[in-house]
Amino acid sequence: MDRSFAEIFRVFLRLGLTSFGGPVAHLGYFREAIVEKQKWLSDAAYADLVALCQFVPGPASSQVGLGIGLSSGGLRGALAAWLGFTMPSAIAMASLGVFAASGAGVPAGILHGLKILAVAVVAQAVLGMARGLCPDAKRATLAGLAAAAILCAGIAWVQVVTIAVAALIGGWWMRKEARAEPREPGVQLTIPPGLKRCAPVALLVFVVLLALSVILPATLATSNYKAGSLVFGGGHVVLPLLEADMVDEFVDEDTFLAGYGAAQGVPGPLFTFASYIGGASGGWAGAATATLAIFLPSFLLIIGVLPYWSLLVTRPGVRAAVMAANAAVVGVLAAAFYDPVFTSAIKEPRDLAVAILTFVALASWKVPSWLLVLGLGATGSFLF
Repeated sequence: MDRSFAEIFRVFLRLGLTSFGGPVAHLGYFREAIVEKQKWLSDAAYADLVALCQFVPGPASSQVGLGIGLSSGGLRGALAAWLGFTMPSAIAMASLGVFAASGAGVPAGILHGLKILAVAVVAQAVLGMARGLCPDAKRATLAGLAAAAILCAGIAWVQVVTIAVAALIGGWWMRKEARAEPREPGVQLTIPPGLKRCAPVALLVFVVLLALSVILPATLATSNYKAGSLVFGGGHVVLPLLEADMVDEFVDEDTFLAGYGAAQGVPGPLFTFASYIGGASGGWAGAATATLAIFLPSFLLIIGVLPYWSLLVTRPGVRAAVMAANAAVVGVLAAAFYDPVFTSAIKEPRDLAVAILTFVALASWKVPSWLLVLGLGATGSFLF
């Protein structure tokens, strides 16, 4: 059924205003809204779409939204879903970035509190991803080697090379694991007429732009496009990919990490952290550029891969390569957890004590991230 732009936008705007808790929580909100309430997809079709969006790089929850929009209303439906889900958090984060660049400044204590929150958030992300993406010795080894390579090299482009090399190794080393990992068959999603003709063009544009983003000097557009193209395993991985290009070149480290901490307190996709960086370094125009650049790969990949998904996912070599790349990404994020997240925030025992208590609140007591943002920001103004 071809639904209108307004109908799709309305449903996803509600999700964009209320979806706190990160990608996993977003997928739960999506299922409740799209499968149970709206009945736009069956459970099996939704599960198949989620599997696709975990297979390709990019922000999984945003890509699921794009896929739902494509299936429900074609290209305009995808645009409506993306705008509705992304706009609230993008505006909020861009506003914070513009404020940070205005010269008014954020008190040092609040900045330090948000940096400590980032320590707890990234630690939880590393542990959660390690449990899910490195369940055996081979993948744990790849993650460890990736972290060691990045920490020892200290060069930004090593992150990209590490993920690529891991995928190549995994393509033959992990075929047994890929064959053994079960996958429930899903119902084929509705493919809008003409999308198959667009798919090869979208994939070609994706590859060409990625090559240019790696070759050309770092700008808001190239750095964000590259990050959006290489994020496997969850939105938190955008932290090390952006940090490599953005810190010192566009924003200082304190502003960068404080914004990452603040991003935990807004609904919607974590990728709108790019909106903050763009706003802090280039005002509203910079925020728009960074936001469009970081989400563009997701549009191109979903358009390019969705028509062929049912065939692609059955190939053991492809699945093995993605499993290995996901494991390497755990190592990438672990390296970023140490430097710059931990080294810049933990300066004395009191900092570590607050970080540990924050981690317990987040991981064990399930305290909402937005509440921790408010709490760390408020207490940081007089504690640090």
